[in-house]
Amino acid sequence: MNNPVLHHGQSWIVFTYVSFAAALAMVVGGIVLMPIDLAMKGYLAMGVVMLIQSCITLTKTIRDNDEAAKLVNRLEDAKTERLLMDVAKGQP
Repeated sequence: MNNPVLHHGQSWIVFTYVSFAAALAMVVGGIVLMPIDLAMKGYLAMGVVMLIQSCITLTKTIRDNDEAAKLVNRLEDAKTERLLMDVAKGQP
C-alpha cells in the first residue's frame, strides 16, 4: 500500500550537474568558435536557451502529472480500503 520514496544518490546528482555543465560548455564553445556573423550566433544561442527551458518545463510537467496520479491512486486505495473494512465489519 505504501510506496517507498526513492531518492537519487549524491553521486548521480553530481553526475547530472556535471554532464549538463559540460554539454552547455561544449555548445556555447561551438557557437562562439563557429565562423559565422554575430547575428547568427545570437540566433543559435537563443535557440539553445529556449531548448533548455523547454526541456526543463517538459520534465517538470511530466513529473507533476506522475505525482498527481500517485496522489489520486493513494486516495482511491484509501477509499477502497475503508469500504472493505466497513463491509468486513458488517456496516453499510
